[in-house]
This record gives sequence, structure tokens and C-alpha cells, in this order.
Amino acid sequence: MLKIAFDSCYMHPLPAGHKFPMEKYELLPEQLIYEGTVTQESFFVPRPVEKADATTVHDEEYWNRLLNLEITSREQRKTGFPHSRELVERELLITGGSIQSAVYAMEFGVSFNIAGGTHHAFTNRGEGFCLLNDIAVSSDYLLRNYDDINRILVVDLDVHQGNGTAQIFEHRPEVFTFSMHGAHNYPLRKEKSDLDVELPDFIDDRAYLQQLHNHLPRLLEEVQPDFIFYQCGVDVLQSDKLGRLGLTIKGCKERDQFVFEHCKRNEVPVACSMGGGYSERLADIVEAHANTYRTAAYMYF
Repeated sequence: MLKIAFDSCYMHPLPAGHKFPMEKYELLPEQLIYEGTVTQESFFVPRPVEKADATTVHDEEYWNRLLNLEITSREQRKTGFPHSRELVERELLITGGSIQSAVYAMEFGVSFNIAGGTHHAFTNRGEGFCLLNDIAVSSDYLLRNYDDINRILVVDLDVHQGNGTAQIFEHRPEVFTFSMHGAHNYPLRKEKSDLDVELPDFIDDRAYLQQLHNHLPRLLEEVQPDFIFYQCGVDVLQSDKLGRLGLTIKGCKERDQFVFEHCKRNEVPVACSMGGGYSERLADIVEAHANTYRTAAYMYF
């Protein structure tokens, strides 16, 4: 069964006119159930991440300030979210959901978190709609708790560089960070991943997929990962307000197919965090995200 972390608090209320499309977290599960891609039984309500697991990659001082609502106004502007108790509880659940999802992936081959992919969260701060780095926390959790997980590959295909993930694992050779992102997009100051592939503005499906074909199979052979975290943001779409790339919905689906094909062929479990998506039409965001689930459900189940 496809296992998916989800809680109603993922749809956190934001001020009117805010550019983050929280509605997608409600519409995506509804769409997947309506069309029969998954059933209600696929979803599980996650447990909040515990301090002992989060503070292996995040500074304890930052963790305490986050939970005590001591994040400054300037820091809140950098995250893009006004802070509240409810927002922090949401982030704890999302991060815990990615940990549990990863454990399910080891059983079923693939798993999902409806939210997550918070790759702009650093050791000691949040940025870009990210407060805790769910991929980093989950990676460290697997490495500490499972003897057969010794090497992890992060495949980050969001349009924005996974700068927080790169910083957290800068000196951790057991986690290989691969980020394929827009060269001229946020963040202005990029970190150094183990492999950064910078893409030109308006790159089309064919050129994008060629870049992925050039790198992912080689990385699987060279890194020999025991586990993959896939950040599958759909802000690579041509219609995305923050993306500046040129992929169609079909091209985005082909991207997902290629990733899953190679994960399955190499028998590497993969946990997926949904990442960004900011198209003008909410339907485009939901359709592109839904394709990721459809592809996984077809290929694995």
C-alpha cells in the first residue's frame, strides 16, 4: 500500500494575498482519493518530531527559540510565514511525517509526505517557507537507527537549490546532496551541494530531462545509496510564478517516471517530499503533484 503522511493542520491559514498556495494540501488528497489512485487507508496522521531527533541536525538553541516563539520579526520575514504556535506544531508534524514515511519506504519501496521538502532550513535558521529541514532530520534518523542504511542520496529537483540541506550535510560524506535547480533563481547566495546542476532560464522538457539522464544513473552507480530522499517540487513548470523554467506538466511527469524507474531498478527505497509549486492556476499545481503519486502507484503497486 502507498503510505502518505498527512494531517489537516498542513493547511495552515495565512494572511490574505499570501503567495504560498496552502490550498493544495487539501485539494491533493481529495483528488487522489476521488480518482482512485489511493484510498483513505493510504494516509496516516504523523507524530510530531521529537527534540532528540531534530537537534541532531538543528542547533538546540534554534529549536528552543522556535518552540518558544522567540523567532524575530526579521527571521520571520526570511521564512515567509508569520510565526504562531499552530505554525510550529505544523512543522513538527511535517518533519515527523517524513521520518515515518521514510520507514514505510523501506517496507514498501516508496512513500510520500503530502508536504515537506523543506530544504531551505539550515542548522540554525529557517528561510524560504522552511523552518525545519525534514529531509535532513529524516536522513540522520535513518543513519542512526538502521544498520543497513549507511549511504543516502538526496535527489532535489525543486526549482530552487536545496541550500539548507547542502549546508547541513557539508561535512557528512554519508549523505550525498544532488540539487538540479534554476541558476538565476532563489537563493541568491547558493551553498555547495555535493553536485549542483544549474539550469538556464526557460529550459524545456527535452533539455531538462537530458540533464537528469546525464546525472542520476551515474550517481546511483557511484554513490551506491541505501536510501533516496526525493524532493519533487513542481515549481519547475513553465506556469510557475517563482520558477523561471519551461517544463510542461507532461515533462514534469516524465521527470518523476525517470526517478522512480531508476530507484526501483536499483532496489533503492525512496521517500518523497512534495516541495514547492506556485503556478497561477492551482489546478496546474495539483495536477503536477498528483502525477507523482500516480506514477509511483502504477510502478510500485
